[in-house]
Amino acid sequence: MLKQVTITTLAENTAPGPGVLAEHGLSMLVDTGREKILFDTGGEHTLLPNAGKLKVNLAEVDKVVLSHGHFDHTGGLLPFLAARGGCPVFAHPGIFARKYKLAKDRQPEYVGIPWTREELEQKGAVFHLSEGPVEVAPGVILTGQVKRYQPDEAGDHSFYEQSPGGSFHKDYLFDDLALVVRLEAGLLVLLGCAHSGLINTLRHVLEITGEAQIYALMGGTHLKEASPEQVEETLDHLAAFGLQKIGVSHCTGFAASAALARRYGSRFFLNNAGTVTKIGGYYSEKFAENQGIPANTQGGKVKI
Repeated sequence: MLKQVTITTLAENTAPGPGVLAEHGLSMLVDTGREKILFDTGGEHTLLPNAGKLKVNLAEVDKVVLSHGHFDHTGGLLPFLAARGGCPVFAHPGIFARKYKLAKDRQPEYVGIPWTREELEQKGAVFHLSEGPVEVAPGVILTGQVKRYQPDEAGDHSFYEQSPGGSFHKDYLFDDLALVVRLEAGLLVLLGCAHSGLINTLRHVLEITGEAQIYALMGGTHLKEASPEQVEETLDHLAAFGLQKIGVSHCTGFAASAALARRYGSRFFLNNAGTVTKIGGYYSEKFAENQGIPANTQGGKVKI
């Protein structure tokens, strides 16, 4: 169990801080004080420049964790490896499926990893692929394949996989995982997109950890296309987890973010590119200044 952890958001859809770039995607650096774990790598273009702006040394990253196999979470992996060199990469075995988005009257759009496994391994990726939970570092657990307690909550009807023969079949996104940090304050759950369903994911986290509540939640919740009724229903279910902080990103959407802000008040924040969140211990103003981080909550610093 860790005393504290620092999360630096290196890639996200919005970047209110000066000099920090935005792109569709997500990447968060998890610093436990013992190890540094890169959770997702964004969509190829912003990880490296934002790391430079925020004075994050990517050469110090010990491991990479991929939440799932979509381009906006894996696109920065090859540039990262090219800059850093070899690195262990933890993920679900399904990340290399040929993933597409299909929409009426539009050509199939490839949305999977933009690099082949061979290209990534040539740059030094050492893949550790598992369907089950994995402790990737002391106090840090990758959930493994999320149980679908409420099947209707999971997935997206527009996502498909392409078979070797060229035909398409529904992608149930079983490769969608979350990262859990065990802290003295409670569990911190990091989400890439929560394609498995937000409530499904949190229930799965409680089952694999044996805990009763979750202290903090950060990342994408995949509520951007949910109806107002679905958002309110999700928020009603969310109340059971006892969340004390929730910082949303990427695929949450404006309407769902606003609903969460109304429901959670001061416990809510937007986890944009450039945001540094520290859970446990004392957050130093000098540390924020040294990092070149704007001194504000959105795109700046958050003390929990």
